[in-house]
Amino acid sequence: MIEPQPLTSAPAADGPPAAPARAGWGEKLLPFLIMAVVILLDQGTKYLVETRVPLYGTWAPIPALENIFRVVHTANTGAVFGLFQGTGMFFAALAVVVAIAIAYFNMTLPGGQWLLRLALGLQLGGALGNFIDRLRQGHVTDFVDTGPWYIWNLADLAIVSGVILFGITYWRELRREEEARRAAEAAAAAETVAAGPTDSPVDL
Repeated sequence: MIEPQPLTSAPAADGPPAAPARAGWGEKLLPFLIMAVVILLDQGTKYLVETRVPLYGTWAPIPALENIFRVVHTANTGAVFGLFQGTGMFFAALAVVVAIAIAYFNMTLPGGQWLLRLALGLQLGGALGNFIDRLRQGHVTDFVDTGPWYIWNLADLAIVSGVILFGITYWRELRREEEARRAAEAAAAAETVAAGPTDSPVDL
């Protein structure tokens, strides 16, 4: 678990390490707020596509850019970006497990982890957005076609963005912890040198 020490609760030089700050309810609710926004946008855009573009039909909002961006109404029975077709129910069950794990992880995080909670909210909203599709129609509606790439939706984008943000945040915390460890080792070595030898001279 990532537990950076807040600046306001830094331990004294001679005392034990301070406990990480506890997260308030505002922080704990942030991922669920992000989740709600993602689900609203995801389901809203899917509804517009499902009611206005026939299944496997195409619409180019900007005809000049049709080769790199267009709307293609597709039914995805696989995972993110149309991978692993025919495994929709497996990924539906997996989405429930992932959602529970994310919710639990969020509640155990210390305070100050805003970016990490944003990443968790994006992943949670994306997973549940596609899960809702599988429950109501047996497949996920994908519609964003960006040229030589998989057709995707906003839930897919939220999942991938959340994973990337989580990875960047986790890497930054690892670097911060490593720098803090090196600084502590350097300070301890400096104290040892400054203290000098501790053995008293022996009288002959």
